[in-house]
Amino acid sequence: MEASSRGFAKMCLAICVLTMAAGLVSAADKEIIVKTVKGEKVCAQGWECKGFSKFCCNQTISDIFQTYQFENLFSKRNSPVANAVGFWDYRSFILAASLYEHLGFGTTGGQTMQMKEIAAFLGHVGCKTSCGYGVATGGPLAWGLCFNKEMSPSQKYCDENYKYEYPCAPGAEYYGRGALPIYWNYNYGAIGEGIKQDLLHHPEYVEQNATIAFQAAIYRWMTPVKKGQPSAHQVFVGDWKPTKNDTLAKRVPGFGATMNLLYGDYTCGQGDIDPMNNIISHYLYYLDLLGVGREQAGPHEVLSCAEQAPFNPTSKSSS
Repeated sequence: MEASSRGFAKMCLAICVLTMAAGLVSAADKEIIVKTVKGEKVCAQGWECKGFSKFCCNQTISDIFQTYQFENLFSKRNSPVANAVGFWDYRSFILAASLYEHLGFGTTGGQTMQMKEIAAFLGHVGCKTSCGYGVATGGPLAWGLCFNKEMSPSQKYCDENYKYEYPCAPGAEYYGRGALPIYWNYNYGAIGEGIKQDLLHHPEYVEQNATIAFQAAIYRWMTPVKKGQPSAHQVFVGDWKPTKNDTLAKRVPGFGATMNLLYGDYTCGQGDIDPMNNIISHYLYYLDLLGVGREQAGPHEVLSCAEQAPFNPTSKSSS
């Protein structure tokens, strides 16, 4: 119990330090440090884009995506009927994003591509956390970030097939939590390793801290599901060249392939089904709100995964 408390205290301290850094930097102009490494220009921009990267030479997310835009995208998240009132906020998103901007998250390409990636990622988030349906006030697309957890879990989502690699912790439940909801012990374990948080023993961190919830979602966006496969980030920004097998499977770079990698045949390869179209609708809606315009989203075959064979097909026996 004492060790658990120390771990939680360290987590809180790290987040507090990041929060203070964000507040200090926002009060002054950011300094961009530029140097050349092996003939390539690389940069660092303080806490938000550190480590010297070519991506840090571009504008950072907070330069092009402001608080008011976050509020526009998620205008109903703090309505009295929402289920996560007061949880999600702009600063938590920026703090989480800062850990991945030097890797290209929201900093790849020019401003149009940067804004498109922000809209794409948040389009997934908005759809997966929405409680706006049918005739909801403001329209069904205005209710993203309404949830931060599954409200009525039907089970604990403990898969004993992973009892050696990611054993279920006593009393822990692995129901859906987060900006891109995480389910099952093996996913909490793997993502926890990736973001250096003990989510296997403390899955509740994801519903207690919005920065961790966003960080886990961005980690999923930036990380391939399997070795040899691209990440959702790579297929979206064009940093992926389809193989002959990909072409035969109708997998092409773009937003459709992000759905394929994140959800597989639960969403893709089944024609124009509602789960897929809802995600696309959120992406297009956010492009419009951000002033990019949905015409920048590309043709239907890029937007959709209706005809794509899944990168990782589920087996008949899988949950």
